[in-house]
Amino acid sequence: MKQNLASSLAAVLLHEGGYVNDPQDQGGATNRGITQHVYDDWRRSQGLDPRGVRSIEQPEIEAIYRKLYWNACRCDDLPSGVDYCVFDFAVNSGPVRAARYLQRAVGVNDDGQIGPVTLAAVDAKPACETIAAISAARLAFLGQLPTFSHFGKGWSARVGEVGLKAAEMAA
Repeated sequence: MKQNLASSLAAVLLHEGGYVNDPQDQGGATNRGITQHVYDDWRRSQGLDPRGVRSIEQPEIEAIYRKLYWNACRCDDLPSGVDYCVFDFAVNSGPVRAARYLQRAVGVNDDGQIGPVTLAAVDAKPACETIAAISAARLAFLGQLPTFSHFGKGWSARVGEVGLKAAEMAA
């Protein structure tokens, strides 16, 4: 829902933390959950020169998250709680994957594009059921990644916390 972006972004940023450059993370240098590659692309799209992701500013963080994750997954059109659950998944694993898992959770073709059919199916299913299905599938997906042994404890905690907060938002 439109009013949930600010609180959802605040929750995502708690999980994302600050600057990291873990050699086991395929994303490379990342700050506030935004990789150097994404930041470079964003700056170029705004007519700005690339610069180190360590220097990212809050207005850029908000604009990037809004356009590339929240809007890409049509979170303004999703029920409260489902919006946050899908948004966090998109940030962590990409908007197309998050959209596909949402579509699977509500029983429609998983083409990765959230459109009228997906939105109607989401509206027809209880939000808490959708959140639980996405969370379970997300955890199963993460468990298959080769870096799960390194990041799995944190990822598992994140998925659990997101599921709980999303369910509270949906209630």
